[in-house]
Amino acid sequence: MDAPIRLNVNGRIHEVAASADTALLYVLRNDLALNGPKYGCGLGECGTCTVLIDGVAARSCVIPIEGCVDREIVTLEGLGSREAPDPVQDAFITEQAAQCGYCLNGMIMTTKALLARNPHPTEQEAMEALRYNLCRCGAHVEIIRAVMRAAGSLVEAHD
Repeated sequence: MDAPIRLNVNGRIHEVAASADTALLYVLRNDLALNGPKYGCGLGECGTCTVLIDGVAARSCVIPIEGCVDREIVTLEGLGSREAPDPVQDAFITEQAAQCGYCLNGMIMTTKALLARNPHPTEQEAMEALRYNLCRCGAHVEIIRAVMRAAGSLVEAHD
């Protein structure tokens, strides 16, 4: 059996008994019961499994846990709670930026990483940052409005 691997997830240290080449997504969902990151394509293409690793958006379905030791991993659950959502989560709720919701984890985590490096992106920069996150429901307009709201750049329409 492999030696336990220590991971810092959402500010807590977890020891997991898994092979070093196990995808981070499987450990997050199966061992730590964190269901924010979703299994989508398994190839790092769709973005539903996105987490933050040291503040950078990363596809957890293709990252082995051995590459996550001594790094800070944040999942959707680590951003906020129902009672106190993160501003990005709150913006997505306010803008009703979902239909089925499957893509939301990736959209929110990618937005969080974008705003950390560029607090006031243009709409074009927001679209560029999210271009590799797939949404099949067509909620793109609401998603971009949520990103702009989270950035404090949404201009409210006045009657």
